[in-house]
This record gives sequence, structure tokens and C-alpha cells, in this order.
Amino acid sequence: MDAEMIDRINQLARKSKGPGLTKQEKEEQARLRQEYIQAVRRNLRGQLDQIDVIERDGSIVNLGEKIRKK
Repeated sequence: MDAEMIDRINQLARKSKGPGLTKQEKEEQARLRQEYIQAVRRNLRGQLDQIDVIERDGSIVNLGEKIRKK
């Protein structure tokens, strides 16, 4: 997710509060929001994969793997 996409998301959000969005702009906004959510999820998964947790029994579990099992 680059800065241009985030800027465009913000532009569409501001415009939706004012004069409103056209049908194409609403579709673009929905698509950009989905891309943004996917990017955040990928980032979070990457961070969780880097974290190991020591359980009470002393075993070490990767947090990303633990979350995926649920």
C-alpha cells in the first residue's frame, strides 16, 4: 500500500462527506478499502510470525502459528 493509494482513500472519504460520490467513485473506494485491509492483515501476520511466546509449561510457540490454528 503506497502513499498515493492512501491519499486517494482519504480524498474519496472527504468527498463522500461533502458533495457525495459517483457510482464509479464508490466502487473505487470499496476496492481501495479492501486492498488497504488486505495490506494491514498481511503486515499483522508478518509481525505475528516474528513473535515467539513461552507458554506456562515452558514450550515455545510461534504466535502466528498459534493464531492460525484457531
